[in-house]
This record gives sequence, structure tokens and C-alpha cells, in this order.
Amino acid sequence: MKIDRPDAYQTATELDIIQRTLPLRDANVLELGCGSAWMTRKIAEQFHPGQITAAEVDRIQHEKNLAITDLPGVRFIYGGAEAIDLPDASVDIVLMLKSLHHVPLDKMDPALKEIARVLRPGGLAYISEPVYRGDFNEILRLFHDEQAVRKAAFQALQTSVQEKRLQLVEQIFFNSPGHYKDFDDFEARMLNVTHTEHNIDEVLYGRIKAAFMQHMTDQGAHFMKPSRVDLLRKP
Repeated sequence: MKIDRPDAYQTATELDIIQRTLPLRDANVLELGCGSAWMTRKIAEQFHPGQITAAEVDRIQHEKNLAITDLPGVRFIYGGAEAIDLPDASVDIVLMLKSLHHVPLDKMDPALKEIARVLRPGGLAYISEPVYRGDFNEILRLFHDEQAVRKAAFQALQTSVQEKRLQLVEQIFFNSPGHYKDFDDFEARMLNVTHTEHNIDEVLYGRIKAAFMQHMTDQGAHFMKPSRVDLLRKP
């Protein structure tokens, strides 16, 4: 397993990779760290799984998700990946979309044990993580440097494979296009979040805005965000 492979990148969206790798139709899916359920909705509407259980540990966001009424095949639950409220061997596919590195360090290994527990034999875990480089990362690290937690998440995945709880099927490296129409859009989506307190003072705010504005064009700011997917199977 490699944390990064600069020679192996393709240009694709997360949904492109999901469509290529996962047998989602009629599957029982668990999404851990669903956030605002934006991707949950895309997966439900485009790939027609049997059911999605979408878990979120941010209580404020979870309460907002409970107000969603137009996704009948989705069930929202509150909780972290380290304690999944589902029976053993009850899930076909587990998704973690840029969420493993948000799990507290001491709970990453328990989270992967829980994923292995709830997966049926032969079930797949799709773990997508951002790679620590690129122009967007240079802005992000000004207020939220994730180098250590991303490395820890990768090491937890390695341990899970080495201990044969999960088997590595494939690693996929891809650059996903990201777009922000202006700095206000970036601020709303990246700075004003309920799951993390950034403690940004006026000076740091100015540095973040200046770094972002270097990428602004008449059509907004465009980034290519490097990511890695570790596709794993329960033996």
C-alpha cells in the first residue's frame, strides 16, 4: 500500500470512481460520516442501492439530516465509526468519503474493526482520503493542517490489512475537480462548518483569503484535489 503515487493519477470525480468500482444496485450500504448528505443523495439517486444507512457524528448536522424527507431509501443515524449501531455481517458496502482522518486518533483502529464486523463476508469497504499536496491543500493547511491525521488514517488502514481483518483489492489515485464561485462560497463550505472549530483571527483570515484569491478567475476558483481510494474486502 502507498499513501501517494504521483505517477498513477487519473482525472475523475468521486462518483466516477464509485460507479466503476462498487456494485451498488440493491446493495445494503453504510456511509460513515455523511456530512450534509450531499453525496448520500447522489448515490441514492444515481446508483439505486437497496438501502443506505447514513451515519454522522456531528450532532448539529445530524439534526439537519433528519429533516430530509425526500430520500425514502436513506436512514440517518447518529454516531461515530468506532461504534456502529448495526448487527454483525449486515452490510454489503461501507463508504467513508474523506472522513476516516476526522476520526479521533485513538478511535481509528476501532473504527476499522467495526467496519470489518458489520461487513458481510466478501463485502467491500470504499475508503476515500485526500492526499496531502496540491494548491488547495496549501490553502487548507493555513487554518487546518491535516498532515498528521491523514498519515495516521493511512497507517490504520495498513494495520487492518496486515492483520487480515480486511484485504486490499485496489488502490486508486485521482485528481477530482473542485470549484468555488468566490471566496464567500469557500468560506461557507470550508471555514463555517459545525464539525470543527478553526479559531481563525483577523490576521489568519486575511492570509487565507489572500491565498485563495490567487486562484480566482472570472469563472471562480478551480482546483484539482488529489485523492486516494483504498478499496478493501472482508475475507
